[in-house]
Amino acid sequence: MSTATTSGSPLTPSPAAELVLAFVNTRALRGERERLADTGSFRAWLVAAGLADSGVRVTAADLAAAHELREALIGVLLSHAGAPARDEDIDRLRHFGELHPVRPVVGVVDAALHPAAGGTAGAFARVLAAAAELALRGTWSRVKACRNPPCGLGYYDRSRNQAAVYCDARTCGAQMATRAYRARAKADLNP
Repeated sequence: MSTATTSGSPLTPSPAAELVLAFVNTRALRGERERLADTGSFRAWLVAAGLADSGVRVTAADLAAAHELREALIGVLLSHAGAPARDEDIDRLRHFGELHPVRPVVGVVDAALHPAAGGTAGAFARVLAAAAELALRGTWSRVKACRNPPCGLGYYDRSRNQAAVYCDARTCGAQMATRAYRARAKADLNP
């Protein structure tokens, strides 16, 4: 995972953005099942995402840590979409960075961050390295979580002004507008 600035468009999600989004979108969304429901499903997701080999050992503690990392990332992604930032999410991400370090590998043309460990610890480090890469590229704030409470889908804001707060304006944006309209109408009826 390269940390050097590339010439790619900031309107197109990088592999780093896709990795972070794939991880945060493992939770039950839009009628889909939870992809990290137990150690077996977590292992299967790690292998499918290319973060571990099929022999990776996954414990209940690893599963709990995955849920904790995911929730901290979601909190930050919600703040990218305009929700109030929560210090506890930043603190948890810093703590994960301390527990799951990366090592820089510098080449002639670029540099990359690689996990210092293997297994689930390495997978957590790769997700954190992807977030760090996005921050270094200046595109971290484009990785967001939908502000529509029943949705919460992680998405990449492709808008030029980075003003998107919903994963889809036609569905989630419309739902939020309808809720706001109904709340105003109810308030007008019951002053």
